Amino acid sequence: MTICYSRDWRSDQLYAQSHFGSVSKTGTPFTECHNKVEATVRLERMFKFYQMKYIFQILDKMRCLRKRSTVSFLGVLVVFLLFMNVFIEDSYVLEGDKQLIRETSTHQLNSERYVHTFKDLSNFSGTINVTYRYLAATPLQRKRYLTIGLSSVKRKKGNYLLETIKSIFEQSSYEELKEISVVVHLADFNSSWRDAMVQDITQKFAHHIIAGRLMVIHAPEEYYPVLDGLKRNYNDPEDRVRFRSKQNVDYAFLLNFCANTSDYYVMLEDDVRCSRNFLTAIKKVIASLEGTYWVTLEFSKLGYIGKLYHSHDLPRLAHFLLMFYQEMPCDWLLTHFRGLLAQKNVIRFKPSLFQHMGYYSSYKGTENKLKDDDFEEESFDIPDNPPASLYTNMNVFENYEASKAYSSVDEYFWGKPPSTGDTFVIVFENPIKIKKIKVNTGTEDRQNDILHHGALDVGEKLIFSKQIRQCETYLRLGEFKNGNFEMSDVNQKIPFDIHCMRICVTKTQKEWLIIRSISIWTS
Repeated sequence: MTICYSRDWRSDQLYAQSHFGSVSKTGTPFTECHNKVEATVRLERMFKFYQMKYIFQILDKMRCLRKRSTVSFLGVLVVFLLFMNVFIEDSYVLEGDKQLIRETSTHQLNSERYVHTFKDLSNFSGTINVTYRYLAATPLQRKRYLTIGLSSVKRKKGNYLLETIKSIFEQSSYEELKEISVVVHLADFNSSWRDAMVQDITQKFAHHIIAGRLMVIHAPEEYYPVLDGLKRNYNDPEDRVRFRSKQNVDYAFLLNFCANTSDYYVMLEDDVRCSRNFLTAIKKVIASLEGTYWVTLEFSKLGYIGKLYHSHDLPRLAHFLLMFYQEMPCDWLLTHFRGLLAQKNVIRFKPSLFQHMGYYSSYKGTENKLKDDDFEEESFDIPDNPPASLYTNMNVFENYEASKAYSSVDEYFWGKPPSTGDTFVIVFENPIKIKKIKVNTGTEDRQNDILHHGALDVGEKLIFSKQIRQCETYLRLGEFKNGNFEMSDVNQKIPFDIHCMRICVTKTQKEWLIIRSISIWTS
């Protein structure tokens, strides 16, 4: 084995050889092997072991003497004293080694003035203990439905924060404004810039601040962890690593602040414009997912824009960003967070509710022309899709099960070629009045995997069988055309409350079948 010797390592080497036989003749001076302390501990323990063995051999011989009782007592006393000596010395060595390891591993952090503060922040028990500065705020009178979080720093080129705040309020109705709160974290350490921004915000949005809909906060610099000399993962330059690491902490402090302000939380960047009535669309989506497990819902495919969370998950997410703040950008960390909480797949909705509008990046003012091509600015009609169970006797391909057709999520049902009489049934938890129905089959990539011959029925009088629930009687609404079905004013054509809806295959086809979306609007 290789031994880590003290400064007088040559005499140590001779000592080790005389006591333990063959030992490697190569050693490393103490000053060069702070990370090899375990070898020294092993050497000490081996020496103590042989000491103990030697003592027991002596005691064994002493048993042959006449005065056994006296010798035994003395022997036990000697062994006890030696054992205590071994224990005390071993404990001293181990504690000394642990201290050395701790000092070596935290050498970089100890050079910074905020390390102790950051260690306190990194535990996972509750919210983070940060004293925020309220730059512009009125105490929140009640918990809202949704908090919208923005974190902003001084940019070298362009400033879009005011336009983003304006878009949030202008694209919301009066009723929607009652259910939202906007929290802006001015995260730059430049106090002059912060003061100027607060003045602009209060001048333009004073009535929203007074109404408790808008709060502007700042987390002081002394709460931030190390931001210099960080690990350069992915060969990023040092200033880039500092920028993205600080951004992680900026977001963590913002999330921590917003943990108890609402039921749900959505993160936006400070250069975003919103779709009209985005809150109503979000509420519909959340309602359609009632009873299902999710961690993150995505309403934009870009960066850290339009990512929605349960507010009760915000403390954990804040701690998570703090723990790994120097490892990777925030949007990458979010993917890991979602996976660690057992949401395997992305749940993203189309069309997107938020669009990136900034032309210059907050990092060095570089050009950033990213756009979300799924964004629609004007209001769009998201279906209600009331809670229901879905069944089919078609041959399902892999994990493209029936339930994936019944939401706005970007996924679908996919089955092998259906035959005449095959059905796809939706059974509602409660009878409903339907205003509009829309069913789309096939995709852009697989335009031939449509329902070539099919019809749509609605049913009443729910009955139960051993296999599935279904309706006793059905009424046919119409046929599919070019793989699609759409009908409005259904409630004016159907005299009863609807318990079931059924897609029927009226002719066998050789092509596979994709049911891309089933959308239902209730009256």
